[in-house]
Amino acid sequence: MVRLQKYLAEGGVASRRASETAIRDGRVQVNGEVVRRLGTRVDPRHDTVHVDGRLVRPKRKQYVALHKPRGYVCSRHEQGRQALVAELLPAAWSDLHPIGRLDKESEGLLFLTNDGEFTLRLTHPRYGVRKRYVATVRGRVEGTVLSRLTRGLVHHGERLRAASAWLVSANASRSVVELELAEGRNHEVRRLFEALGFSVERLVRTRIGNVRLGELKPGRWRVVGPAELRALRAWTDRAGGGAPDIDRASGSPSTLENL
Repeated sequence: MVRLQKYLAEGGVASRRASETAIRDGRVQVNGEVVRRLGTRVDPRHDTVHVDGRLVRPKRKQYVALHKPRGYVCSRHEQGRQALVAELLPAAWSDLHPIGRLDKESEGLLFLTNDGEFTLRLTHPRYGVRKRYVATVRGRVEGTVLSRLTRGLVHHGERLRAASAWLVSANASRSVVELELAEGRNHEVRRLFEALGFSVERLVRTRIGNVRLGELKPGRWRVVGPAELRALRAWTDRAGGGAPDIDRASGSPSTLENL
C-alpha cells in the first residue's frame, strides 16, 4: 500500500505537491469514487486510479548509468544551444532525471532514474554515499596538499573536505589525484584545489558507491543491474553509521557532489 499522492507522482501525473492539490480539488478517483483525503492509501495491484478521467498506472522504475562527456549539461530541459545529457538517451526515457550533477566541463559516471526515493538516498548527506573522482591538475602535488584535502579547509565561508585522497602520478607541470567525497558540495573538487592554488584541467567521476564507470565509453549508457542496486541500497540502509571506506586497490571495504 502506498500513499495516493506518491502513487500519482510515480505515475508521472505531477509532483507530489501538485498531486496533493489535485486530490484536494476532487480531481482524483479511486475505484470510481472521488477521494479528497491526502492520507488515502492505494494498492497498486488491485486499485484503479483516475485523474480527470484518465487512468493512472505506475511507471516501471528505471536506473541508468551514463558516461557523461565533457561539454554536456546535466538537464533534460532546453538551455539555449547547450548540449544536454537527455540527448544521449532514448526519447522514450523522457521521465528520467539526473541524480546529482556534474558540471559542464566535468566527465564521468552519472545516474539517471525516475525513482524519487532512490534519488534521495544517493544525494542526501545523511546517507554518506561515497563518490570517487580523478582530477588532473596543473603543477606538482605533494603529500602536504593531500593532507590539506583530507583535513579540510574553508572556501568562501563553506567548509570543504575530501574523505580520502591519494596521488596517482606527478611531475613538475601536472599531477593526477584520486579523491573520494562523502557529501559532494557544489563544485567541491574544483574548489578544494583552487583554494590550494591548483587549477583542475580535467575531472572525471569514476565511481558512485559500489558502481564503477569501468569501460563505459563517453556518451554511452547502461542499465544498472539488480545486484548493484541491492548493494547501493545496502549502503544507504547502513546510513546511521555512514558508508564504509573503500580500499582503493581492491574496491572492498577497508579498515583503514556535485562538482
